[in-house]
Amino acid sequence: MGPQIKMFSGPQMALFRPTCELLRAVPRIFLFSSCFSTPCTALPISRCFSTTSPALDWLTPKYQEVSKSPKGRPHVPTGGSSRGTTVVWGDYGLRMKDHDRRLPAHSLKIAEETIKRRLRGMNYTLYKRVSANIGVYTKGNEQRMGKGKGKFDYWTAKVAVSRIVFELKGDLHEKVAREAFRLAGHKLPGLWEFVKKGEPPVVGLTKLGNGVTLESLKRARRSPALGAENLPTPPKSTSSSPVASQ
Repeated sequence: MGPQIKMFSGPQMALFRPTCELLRAVPRIFLFSSCFSTPCTALPISRCFSTTSPALDWLTPKYQEVSKSPKGRPHVPTGGSSRGTTVVWGDYGLRMKDHDRRLPAHSLKIAEETIKRRLRGMNYTLYKRVSANIGVYTKGNEQRMGKGKGKFDYWTAKVAVSRIVFELKGDLHEKVAREAFRLAGHKLPGLWEFVKKGEPPVVGLTKLGNGVTLESLKRARRSPALGAENLPTPPKSTSSSPVASQ
């Protein structure tokens, strides 16, 4: 039994004794006797909520999908956008270079664990630039057409071409970071490249720089062709044909 207290007992609590209106409002489970002199057991104090926000997982969305995500390839910016193709927070990055695809959450988790295992004991910070918030739904083999998309299978992240996925920052040598990203790239589908902070952005598959600018790519027509003005002019032939000599 816990500690026992007496409610409204003694002359010092006479002013706080409940009236008839209060007795009608109080539930019967708290009324032990008419004079409230019967000892009662104090209830344990517990909090039914938490003020600490739950930790967000980048491999699982915070809210479930209202409607099932459609199939299809990720959106590729064709209007000249280079967003997400450069290193922003870290010093080194891992960038996709073949074509857009869907990356499963379990592949991203294995790649993250590979980087942490290679850099164990070092002072670094790993940044994730994508999040797995697209659901994949599957059905069994040899099913008739129709009847929905099927049941939920796993989460994926739609990654466009030339998009940065991981970034590293800390007291790391470039060769160590390159080796960690090389191991992580083997765990992910597709082809990947190592980039450093300060490298020019990429529009689609074209890297800006060396005379290639965003304005030149947005130009509707180019005359002469881009880079043709710097090419040497081929020498003219001086040999005369027999038809011309006549």
